Order: sequence, then structure tokens, then C-alpha cells
Amino acid sequence: MSILVTGGVGYIGSHTAVALINAGYEVVIADDLSNSKQEVLNRIKHITGQCPKFYRIDVCDLTALDQVFRNEAIDSVIHFAGYKAVGESMSDPLKYYRNNLDSAISVLETMQKYNVINFVFSSSATVYGIPKTAKIKEDFPIHPANCYGKTKAMIEEILIDIASANPKMNIAILRYFNPIGAHPSGLMGEDPNGIPNNLMPYITQVAIGKQKELHVFGNDYQTKDGTGVRDYIHVCDLANGHLAALKKLETGCGLVTYNLGTGTGYSVMDIIETFEKANHIPIPYVIDPRRPGDIDEYYSDPQKANEELHWKATRTLIDMCADSWNWQMNNPNGYV
Repeated sequence: MSILVTGGVGYIGSHTAVALINAGYEVVIADDLSNSKQEVLNRIKHITGQCPKFYRIDVCDLTALDQVFRNEAIDSVIHFAGYKAVGESMSDPLKYYRNNLDSAISVLETMQKYNVINFVFSSSATVYGIPKTAKIKEDFPIHPANCYGKTKAMIEEILIDIASANPKMNIAILRYFNPIGAHPSGLMGEDPNGIPNNLMPYITQVAIGKQKELHVFGNDYQTKDGTGVRDYIHVCDLANGHLAALKKLETGCGLVTYNLGTGTGYSVMDIIETFEKANHIPIPYVIDPRRPGDIDEYYSDPQKANEELHWKATRTLIDMCADSWNWQMNNPNGYV
């Protein structure tokens, strides 16, 4: 039996594919390559010794998706496919509602048709919006502050209804925080199109000389140094969290929800200073206005995932910064 990983050539999806293959699973990837590169498949093979089956499709396309399920013995699905830039979601909300909701519904409809009952959903801590305290538990109210987070919250509601209608369904909603880092081999990492939307690839592109300086969005937040505070988690720890969630579903657990994070908040300046310390490279930066939808501070309470999934983030911020630079240094133009 195989695990279908939608968006599996992307940053988190590819690292999760490696974790799955190394754990003995057969992996099938569906990805339209709209924000990823096919070279990732070669890197997965280099790391694991196996190349997953690959379908270049838009998972919103029911006909193409049906072909995957007809050809492969799909046992479970891990769903990453979707747009993910907070700023873009605020400027072009229809794009996000159309793509993110359509892709999830198409996958779930096809699973229903083929009686596939295990589904891991890539959600986000953005569903919490502005939390009542900076340290976030899974039972906090859902009030997303941006359109990207709203699409994730809407899909979560769909999943709750599906689980209620079909008690045989096993669904893991994973609300993860801010993934950074890269595979320690230096063969896989984050390779965004154009100017990065996320902090770490922006920093590494400044370090490698592709960008002149880092743009820090806001220094007037109610935090220790005025810059936004987030829970940054190594992408390999995050990938292992998906593996742990899949194993949980295999026990027939029904609907479960977990935060995946380290439980520690770091500011933008913490990241810059740690990157400079880890790699001995100065990072010039300028302060820009805040982005719409960003909030001051939040980080996870990962206790539930620690206890129920027997999973814990183990890599340090130094590890995250060193692995990010190792990836960028060895791949100055990404996967090209």
C-alpha cells in the first residue's frame, strides 16, 4: 500500500517524503510544480535510494486525481497542496479560497470514492489568529486573522463534518508553526520562486548575495525587541511529526488535532543574530512597515503531540540556521 503525498515536491512535502521512505513506506507524489522543482525527485532518490512515483497534476482536477487512485493502491493521504503566502492571500483572497478549498475537497471526494480513510491535513497555527495568550493550546478559539489562515480553518471545519458523518475516517489535523532549516545532507531545502515570502530563505539569499538586504516587516510589535515572535521548527522535525501522525491514524483513532512546534518563541532579530553566529556571516537589514495580517507573538504548546504522538522537536535554532545555510551554500540557485 502507498501513501499519497499531495504537494510532495514542495519544501515540507519533500522532507516528509524522505521521512516516509526511510520508515519503509511506499510514496506516491502528486504535484503541479507551480511552486516547486522536479529536480527534488532526484534529490529524494539520492538521499533514500528510492524515487517515489510522481504524477504532475493539479489535484483540483478530479479526472487526473482519479487516475492516480486507479493506478496506485493508496492507503493514506498527506495533503500539503495549496497556496501558503499570508501577504498574497490578503491581496488576492479569491485565488486562495478557490485553490486551497478546491484541492482539499477534490482529494477528499476521491478518497471517499476509493474508500481511503486515513488523511493527514497540513494546517497552520495561523488558524488561531490573535490568541488569548502567546503560548497556544489546541483548544484555543479559531479566529484566523488572514485569508490564508481562513482557508485552513474552513478545511478543518469540513474535516470535522466528514469525521462526524463517517466514523471510520481517521483524520489528523496538524497545526504547525514556522518551518525553517533544510535536510542535513544539503541536498534539499526551501527554494521559493522570486523574492522569498518566508524569513529564512530571505536571510540565506542575502547571505549568498542574491538579495541586497533583508526586509524586516515591522519593529514596533509588543515584543522584547519590537520584531515579531514565532515558534520556528526544523523542517526535518516537522516531517517526523507527519510520520508520527500517520502511525497514530493507523491505530484507528478518528479525528485528532495537534500543534507541531518547539514550544519556544524567537523574534526576527533572534533569527538574524543566531544565523550570523552559526555561520559567521553578517546579514544587512532594513525595517519596513508591518504586513497586513501579521500579529505580535505566538508559539506552540506541543505537550499534546509530545504525549500522544510520542514526538518531540529535537533540533536547535543553531541547527536550523546552520542547515539552512548549508543548503543555500551548496545550491546557490536552488534546484536549478
